[in-house]
Amino acid sequence: MPEHIHLVKLCVGIDSFDDLDRHISATSGDATGHVTRMRPKQEAQLLNGGSLYWVIKGVIQARQEVLALDEYNGGDGIKRCRIVLAKPLIRTQNAPRRAFQGWRYLKPEDAPADMPKGREHEDELPTELAQTLADLGLF
Repeated sequence: MPEHIHLVKLCVGIDSFDDLDRHISATSGDATGHVTRMRPKQEAQLLNGGSLYWVIKGVIQARQEVLALDEYNGGDGIKRCRIVLAKPLIRTQNAPRRAFQGWRYLKPEDAPADMPKGREHEDELPTELAQTLADLGLF
């Protein structure tokens, strides 16, 4: 079993890394959160250095370190899980990902690398171009 594990999640309603970064920056405090129906069973590995990788328009483009998993009770009485995530958002190298529901585990060896220092603020490639380059094995 790996020392740590990551999650990967579709970022619905967000069009780009910059959109997600603005959304996260607008929240107060040092952390933000995402509420999900299912609690990860591999909690210990996730909290041992795991991140949540965001899929934006079919491509993993960013990650946030997972700080905690809290129980969340909505007004409907259904128990959910709030994934507490560190700020800031970290840009990763683009990695294509097919659509799926909910979240999935992501092994550390399958996770895209962070963008190299000094390149985090470069303009991103258009999603279609990044996808085509990735499909060709060039990205």
